[in-house]
Formats: sequence, C-alpha cells, structure tokens
Amino acid sequence: MRPLRIALLLGLMALGLDLAMLAIRWGEVAHLRHGPIPQSRFIKTYLASRSEMGRPVLRWHPVALARISPILQRAVVLAEDDTFYQNDGFDIPAILWAARYDLHAGRIVYGASTITEQTAKNMFLDPARTVFRKANETLLTMVLAHTLTKRRVLAIYLNDAQFGPGIYGAQAAAQYYFHSSARLLTRRQAAELAATLPDPQGGNPQTPDRYFRYRTAKILRLLSENTRYRRRWMQETQAARAKRLL
Repeated sequence: MRPLRIALLLGLMALGLDLAMLAIRWGEVAHLRHGPIPQSRFIKTYLASRSEMGRPVLRWHPVALARISPILQRAVVLAEDDTFYQNDGFDIPAILWAARYDLHAGRIVYGASTITEQTAKNMFLDPARTVFRKANETLLTMVLAHTLTKRRVLAIYLNDAQFGPGIYGAQAAAQYYFHSSARLLTRRQAAELAATLPDPQGGNPQTPDRYFRYRTAKILRLLSENTRYRRRWMQETQAARAKRLL
C-alpha cells in the first residue's frame, strides 16, 4: 500500500503544479489581444536548447497580419482548418472523423487540431507530450477562442508556426525559402509554405518529399476551385476592414 500512496501523492502534486501553471497561462491570454506578437513557448524552448544541440540559428521576424499575403492566409486556413471562421476553436466533425480513422489504423495518423488549438499549444505548452498537455490545450483553446478575434488568432499562428529547422513565422519562411517577403508571395509559394506545416522538419520547399508535393498540389487545387471559400474570405476581410473604420 505504501508505494501506492506515494504514487498517489506524487500524482496529486503533479496535478497541483500543472493547475498552477495553467492558471498563469490563463492570465497571459488577455495580453495577446493587442501589441506585438510574442515568442511562442516552442520558440523559447528552441532557443534554450539550440546551442547545446547544434541547431540552426533562430529565424523569426513577426509582422502584422496586413503584411502577410492574403493568398498565404487562405492557403493555411484551407489546409489546416477550413472551418476556422465558423468554429469555436474546435472542429468536432473533423475530430470524430480522425478518431475513427486512427482507431481503424491502430495508431494516431490525424490529429484534427484547429488553428486555434495549434496556437494554444505553440504559445503556452511545452513540446514534450505529458499526460496533462491535451487537457491543458483544450482549456486554453476555449479561452483563446472567446478572448481573441479570428484575425488575431491567425496573426499569432502565422507568426509563430514552424516552417523549417529554426524557421518560425511566415516572414522568416518567405525570406529564407524564396528571398521574398510574406506580403509578396505567389500562389505557388503560399501553397508550398502551407504544405510545410504538418512536417516542417521533413517536408518543406528545400526538402520536398513525396507527401509535401502531394499537399502542395492539393492546396493549389483548393485555392483555384473553392470559390465559395473565396467569397466568404472576401466577406470576412471586408467586415474586418469596416470594423477598423468605425
């Protein structure tokens, strides 16, 4: 019984520590509403371990959403979370579909994480998987979804997402891969950056594996064919501009 009590005590201590850290993160969400884009938790972890692990220098140049090509914004939303402007931080049908697929596959193939979920994970949680991380991610996603605007969530995500070894954010990725800026990306370049997001270490414009090429072609097709999404995108953009003018 004694080992069981010790294990229970350690478990309760870990839970208490996790809840305390979660409360701190919860309080930090309000500071994300305005101002410069902060470094994500993932970027800070990368910087802390870069020198000892011999990793490339950090490339990170945050910019306002207005300085990121609308084509790239559309490509990322279509590729990562096509219900982004309608969902409340979670895409339940996608989660259920991914769960069924993973169950039949016997392993995790699809995670069905939305852009808001990925933003919560990148900003506040450590890369290492723990027993509490998914629960924390869920709670923080709910807070982000009800605290920040969609444009702000997208701005944070596009500035802190990883696009390659040591490459974080759309501006740094555009400069590194295409010697351009995030504002001037072509349709093809935007599709390639969006295709990088699932596996930035393995499949990116510099190391285009088979899966990367497949995703790039799929995203290009979606950009060309999804006229309904383009209309919705224009409506969202016009509404956002109108709010700034009021």
